[in-house]
Amino acid sequence: MHESPRATDFPIGEDIFRRVVEWAPAAMIVVNRQGRIVLTNAQAERVFGYPRDELLGAQVESLIPETLAGKHPEYRQSFHAAPEPRAMGSGRDLYARRKDGSQFPVEIGLTPIDSGSGVMVLAAIVDITERKRLEERFRRVVEYAPSAMVMIDGKGRIVLVNEQTEQLFAYPRSELIGQAVEMLVPERLRGEHVHFRSGFLGVPQARPMGIGRDLYARRADGTEFPVEIGLNPMETEEGIMVLASIVDITERQRAQQKLEKTLKEKTVLLNEVHHRVKNNLQIISSLLNLQATHAADSGLRSILAESQNRVRAMALTHQLLFERKDYSRIDLGEYLERLAQLLVSSYRQENSRISIRVTLPDEPQFLDIERAIPCGLVVNELVTNAFKHAFPDERSGEVLVELSVMNGDLQLVVADDGVGLPDAFDLSHVKSLGLQLVSVLADQLGAVFTVGNNRGARFSLRFQRVTTMRKSS
Repeated sequence: MHESPRATDFPIGEDIFRRVVEWAPAAMIVVNRQGRIVLTNAQAERVFGYPRDELLGAQVESLIPETLAGKHPEYRQSFHAAPEPRAMGSGRDLYARRKDGSQFPVEIGLTPIDSGSGVMVLAAIVDITERKRLEERFRRVVEYAPSAMVMIDGKGRIVLVNEQTEQLFAYPRSELIGQAVEMLVPERLRGEHVHFRSGFLGVPQARPMGIGRDLYARRADGTEFPVEIGLNPMETEEGIMVLASIVDITERQRAQQKLEKTLKEKTVLLNEVHHRVKNNLQIISSLLNLQATHAADSGLRSILAESQNRVRAMALTHQLLFERKDYSRIDLGEYLERLAQLLVSSYRQENSRISIRVTLPDEPQFLDIERAIPCGLVVNELVTNAFKHAFPDERSGEVLVELSVMNGDLQLVVADDGVGLPDAFDLSHVKSLGLQLVSVLADQLGAVFTVGNNRGARFSLRFQRVTTMRKSS
């Protein structure tokens, strides 16, 4: 049995003080100069597993693990020699002991109290088991992360690294902890890195480091390598710290350079392919023109001329791809304007009495080559048909090629102000190769094809629109 403390052992007499201790959220005990507990609270009972009557009068060393209890009186006497508020065991892991003998990590704050009959010590004891568990979990996450992880404090000193960091920088952990993080930065960049680090700590928020800049790190042997770094600020009891994730992107850069080289080679190849296709189609066009020149039959010459125009319409797509160096799409408006110029030059004799007008939307409309060629062939056939049939007996007139955007779709119209279509005109019974070809091409485009009269013939195709982009100024 412990001798119960007398009232004179703790002659404070202030009921308020006792209430503050009793209702404190942490375990609180008051120890006299002889190391006996003279006051405690309910939290101390809960934390240590002792009823209050067993704590009062007991030596404080009973709450300390047996392996450490022998040295504790010395620490206690040292505190009484210079009594001032302090955290106990600064820089050391502290443990306490429960009644059942189990140990648990604690944080202890010591405050000297002048009781009137000598200095006593008020100890605030916090069980940090859960905090330690979370810290250990965090350390495990960092340790087994797939990338190098480095934590630095507010002064830029390394406080934590993982195995990946040791492997990446070729430093043992013992040589990294406590050192300025600039040891991992190339010497030529260390000065500005200090500036960037200070700027980050001034406005700490998760972000990639060095946006828009090439970043490099330095190994123990002095070699440099490109890196990608992510920064995450963390609030700790020691202040804001920064956890940096560091990835060596040497292989990624090599792969990217190889890919860029391959793409460049493929671009050169595509450029050559379109150039050769265009040249070959132009050769075919020239052969058709030569054949037409030597044909005695006017009907055959007309057929050869129409075939030549079709070849030229296809060659124009490859010409535009070659000129613009964009092999995925064609500006449909530009294509129609250039095609109209070609058709005008094909019908030189009619130029003085028949004109072509092209109307386009304000925004350019782009099509891939697979859809642009059918559009060009449709316009070629319909304009050719207008030149041949819309203006008999030397009549004058105009052919309109109009591209517009209608409720998200593209609408392509070829119309004229000529004699119009016959009243009994039926597209399904047309024997003209050109108009039959237009129907087939409309199906390829997935277009709705309509035919009618409106102060002349009017042909309309409506099909799905593609992404709209503005021309650069």
